[in-house]
Amino acid sequence: MKDFVKTMLAVICGYLVLQLIKAFFFMMMFGSLLLTGGTGTPVLPKTGVLDVDMSSFILGEQTQDADPTSMLSSLDFSGEMTPVIGLSDAVEALKAAAADPGIQYVLLRPDGVSGGMASIEELRKALADFRKSGKAVIAYTELPSNGSYYLATVADKVYMSSNHGGTNQLLGLSSQMIFLKDILDKVGVHVQLIRHGKYKSAGEMYIRSAASPENREQHQVMIGSAWKSLSGVMAEAREIPVEQLNALIDNLELNFPEDFLKAGLVDGLVDREALIAKLCTLSGVEELKDVHLVSMSNYVAAKVTPALGRSHVAVIYADGEIVDGKGLREVAGDRFVQLIDEVREDASVKAAVLRVNSPGGSVLASVKIRAALDRLQAEKPLVASYGNYAASGGYWISSGCQKIYADETTITGSIGVFSMIPDFSKVADKVGVHFEMVNSNKHGDMLSLMRPLDAAEQAYMQASVEDIYERFVNLVAEGRSLTPERVDEIAQGRVWMGSDALGIGLVDEIGTLQDAVAYAASLASLTEADNYSVVAYPRQLSFMEELLYSLNKKDEVPSILLGTPFEGFGKAVRTFQETDPARAYARLPYAFDIR
Repeated sequence: MKDFVKTMLAVICGYLVLQLIKAFFFMMMFGSLLLTGGTGTPVLPKTGVLDVDMSSFILGEQTQDADPTSMLSSLDFSGEMTPVIGLSDAVEALKAAAADPGIQYVLLRPDGVSGGMASIEELRKALADFRKSGKAVIAYTELPSNGSYYLATVADKVYMSSNHGGTNQLLGLSSQMIFLKDILDKVGVHVQLIRHGKYKSAGEMYIRSAASPENREQHQVMIGSAWKSLSGVMAEAREIPVEQLNALIDNLELNFPEDFLKAGLVDGLVDREALIAKLCTLSGVEELKDVHLVSMSNYVAAKVTPALGRSHVAVIYADGEIVDGKGLREVAGDRFVQLIDEVREDASVKAAVLRVNSPGGSVLASVKIRAALDRLQAEKPLVASYGNYAASGGYWISSGCQKIYADETTITGSIGVFSMIPDFSKVADKVGVHFEMVNSNKHGDMLSLMRPLDAAEQAYMQASVEDIYERFVNLVAEGRSLTPERVDEIAQGRVWMGSDALGIGLVDEIGTLQDAVAYAASLASLTEADNYSVVAYPRQLSFMEELLYSLNKKDEVPSILLGTPFEGFGKAVRTFQETDPARAYARLPYAFDIR
């Protein structure tokens, strides 16, 4: 007994010591972050090269500090903070660089690009605009992917590493769908899906073992449209027929660097010394030490500053899933209503742009946000700009705007509704847990999740979904000047690419966020002479808010699944866990990752 007590005490003491050590290192890193978090505006060299290294930052919707907990990834301080640069700030930085005599040219290193295809599309357009200044864009790639090569083709010259160090990833687009019915059957979970829309595939992963014909069809059309946009741009930039590009990819003829050169997809193969020589020549110097590379994050910090005009165009960023409540990061219904009302009541704001990058979410939150936006539009011009997603709830809140801009690769539409009620009664039986309900009324335990719905309850839930779908359709019809019948034809939960959405009237024009801002300003009769400025809502989180959010957030995917084919499985499980059976949802089935 004494030995047992001694062992237990030793274990407890060891555990306490370990926690104290962790706390000590955490406080040291936290102090270091506080000290380095406010280093001020970077000092730029008199002349230099803008280094757009896509692996060094995340291309997001709004610029923000890196996740503070990333610094805690190692105890030897080797963790690095990866900044998030907002698309608008990146575009403004390139515009400033074009007019900056201190910037000689852009070195574009597209490998490792992160961000949705629509964001990359807008960045590519900004790089093309930079070239109009007469300055060059030089791209250097080692292992091109779909996204990185698409971005690289904007350059005057595309160089590729001559080293054989990996497998080319320019293979075309693919969309992975995951289905969990069989594994749920094994554990005894039965999911009851209530929905309207034959293409509304959100929830389908829980009730089927394979895609429905309609779901398969919309995925194929979507992927085909996205690849048509990307491949067309790449082929045009390299002055080859798009059929030739597709044949090279389909026949796996782009395995080695020499294959890219032979096919005319790059302008030269270079090793490190040859690349350095080219950079020195372009910079007019003899040694690499005299080539001053200016990182994109430093240039944004130094050159992209808030304008001080008396009149403002507000850009409201609806970035993320639409949820109920007042959450800091997601598009939280109650918080966004307050924010939109703030924009409406601010006399200095003359017009607004709703920037949507959302797969949708809660219907209740979408209804609240749409009502607030309608109040705003009754007093001021309101234009929509779509990023990577503007689907389901994201389309619900924005379909009434005076004009809608989208990118060709924006995922939009998905006009449909669903509710999902899992039944865990068989799981309970398997593990020997028994429940006994005591109700005041006949259907009091309807949402207990411990029994299947009866026919009357199914009809009750279906009626609610049908009512919401009808409201959704009528809302879109009114906002887009279409008949409800026409909206129903293109709705049914179907997902569309921006290029296709333009043809069916869901969006008005293919254009960037800057295009939307300019149009909103014109609606408010603002000109450059008015010196109006663009202000972003919501404000960037403070360092402490970022830290507290990061420490308390739940991991979307278990780390063991990251980078594996089962990464999507983790996301599907998280979505399943967070779905409230008492609520209706207008959202995509899951995020589409195009690489």
